[in-house]
Amino acid sequence: MITPTAEPVKRAVVLLSGGVDSSTCLAIARDQGYHCLALSFDYGQRAVSELAAARRVAEALKVREHRVIRLDIGALGGSALTDSSLAVPEEETSGIPITYVPARNTIFLSYGLALAEVAEAQALFIGVNALDYSGYPDCRPEFIRAFEAMANLATRAAVEGRALAIETPLIALRKAEILTIGTALGLDYGLTVSCYQADEQGRACGRCDSCRFRRKGFIDAGLDDPTRYQEQGSA
Repeated sequence: MITPTAEPVKRAVVLLSGGVDSSTCLAIARDQGYHCLALSFDYGQRAVSELAAARRVAEALKVREHRVIRLDIGALGGSALTDSSLAVPEEETSGIPITYVPARNTIFLSYGLALAEVAEAQALFIGVNALDYSGYPDCRPEFIRAFEAMANLATRAAVEGRALAIETPLIALRKAEILTIGTALGLDYGLTVSCYQADEQGRACGRCDSCRFRRKGFIDAGLDDPTRYQEQGSA
């Protein structure tokens, strides 16, 4: 009698910042049957409360493992998200805003790629979005396609026939659609932090790009907004 073989384990590395998009991405990967390894970065960002949010989300979604890697991208400068001497814009701006962190997603995906190879993961999830976003060049579909092509030239796993897929399930969705999907999957957005300049308690400013996209998303989706704001009048 032939004993049926067990289904192969689907493994994924999910980049998790603790915000709406990355947390929804984790919920989607988990719903798709992946055994998820969440990966977060302490890279010198101003809103360190987002790391606490990432830990809360990883625990709530019961990921197999959550790693936090320390990087010093902030030492390079050039972004209001890592340099407190630069003001975070609180009104709409033209062009790529100063909140863009040079090469951040390239660096994060590179670490995710390395971890995926070590963990023998088939997929690497990132919650980039090219609609309701600030115009960052490393959130565009063409960047993701180029990185995936590079990844499958650069690793032993791919050369040996185990190609890696870079999964971007949110890239063509509006924020309201993202929030609707996550809510249907049982994600508690009260655990998340999106603000570029959230305080130590994770309370949002209510004025930066990220806060505006988040708040409009909840309104457009017809969902209650659980975001905590620094000032009573900002909600």
